[in-house]
Amino acid sequence: MANVDTDMIIPKQFLKTLKRTGLGKALFHTLRVDPKTGDPTDFVLNRAPYDKAKILVVTGENFGCGSSREHDFGIQTVIAPSFAEIFKTNSMQNGLLPVVLSPEACQLLYNDAQAQLELEVDLDKLEVRRPNGQAAISFEVEPFRRHCLLNGLDDIGITLQKGAAIEAFEERRSSTWPWLDGFGYAKGGGRVDAPAVKARGKKMDWADCAEI
Repeated sequence: MANVDTDMIIPKQFLKTLKRTGLGKALFHTLRVDPKTGDPTDFVLNRAPYDKAKILVVTGENFGCGSSREHDFGIQTVIAPSFAEIFKTNSMQNGLLPVVLSPEACQLLYNDAQAQLELEVDLDKLEVRRPNGQAAISFEVEPFRRHCLLNGLDDIGITLQKGAAIEAFEERRSSTWPWLDGFGYAKGGGRVDAPAVKARGKKMDWADCAEI
């Protein structure tokens, strides 16, 4: 199936919460639950062993199009011919690995999954290993993103790694350009508050500019 959008992945009615947990039941809800009876359907993620899957293989193009939603079902890797760019970027920031492979490679892996054969994704070696000794399939990931995923780093974690450099910059900036901190310094080195700025009482026009 091509163009699987984010409303199909997680319908909008399940997003009326600030929590990012407990949303696994909403994944592909329109496909997993009969709208008339409310009973589970025969959708693949309702069937063992796929209900415990860590890898999702998609054969259609443009997976994850639509608004940005990256919530957790337990899937750690999605393999597809292509992804919507915002979904791909945000997935990596949330620890989900999107793997882009050719349609032919995706079909091979899909056939393996249909036969209940176990697949393994090795981010360190950048390859998808197939069962029964078949040749592994290589993939590419931007080096920086790969580093973050391998080390469990999000944007906050990356920033904290640079804490010492940030602190040194802040000290250097305050020393060199103290007015940027909203105060000045007396000759003796003591800090003095900057005076409040007095607003002009009348509307400025072009003639006023010559007086400034």
